[in-house]
Amino acid sequence: MRLHVVEWGTPDGPALVCAHGVTSHSLRFRRLAERLPERRIVAVDLRGHGYSEWEPPWDLATHVGDLLETAAALGIERADWMGHSFGGRLALELAAGEPERVHRLVLLDPAVWVPPPRALAIAEQVRADESFASPAEAVDARLAGGGIPHTARSVLDDELPEHLQQGDDGRWRYRYSRAAVVAAYGEMAKRPPLEQVRAPALIVRGDETEVLPPALVASTRELYAGELEVVDVPGGHIVMWDALEETAEAIRRFLSRADMAGV
Repeated sequence: MRLHVVEWGTPDGPALVCAHGVTSHSLRFRRLAERLPERRIVAVDLRGHGYSEWEPPWDLATHVGDLLETAAALGIERADWMGHSFGGRLALELAAGEPERVHRLVLLDPAVWVPPPRALAIAEQVRADESFASPAEAVDARLAGGGIPHTARSVLDDELPEHLQQGDDGRWRYRYSRAAVVAAYGEMAKRPPLEQVRAPALIVRGDETEVLPPALVASTRELYAGELEVVDVPGGHIVMWDALEETAEAIRRFLSRADMAGV
């Protein structure tokens, strides 16, 4: 399936294909893309999210297949891949299964692996309906929910309304399938194929995150087959909200250094 796509940057520049996390959408990468104008930035809405098809299946292999099919339709056979959270796990799966399609990986606080008890707890929470009287109420709820300790309200005021849709009952809900998100947490509870991934990779990790604790960073370093760099930035899980400039600089430095080395 070809996914819904947005693009920024230089059309003939080096391609950087971006996959968001569960409950998110392609436009989450917009502000990062503005800081990498020399590259062709391609961001997708994953299956079950945004303006892409919502129908199952929602397993890892199907998501990876969607990404590859979409990139090929855009004339991108080999690229750098960037993923946030679940998108980072998908980038790892893609690199393990289709190494010839991957130049380098940029992993933003990736959900490398979610322990099954935690995956179950979060999936059960996601099942419940969540709606808002207005986009402003959705922003209030996101700020009150925590996990973004350094994000200004103006960032959420700019982005969240783009990811909301109004239902027949007049309530506003995020534009994603809850069933797809539940399925994704089941997939993230599977062990990742780190020993099969040889592409040079950068992990940008929020120093207050719960998704990628130090023990998981250590085991990822030990198992990862290729070169792996880890950079900590201030804040929580959504590093492109909490630490936009630091995250952009780490990405720019990593990609530029690899370009100069001819990787």
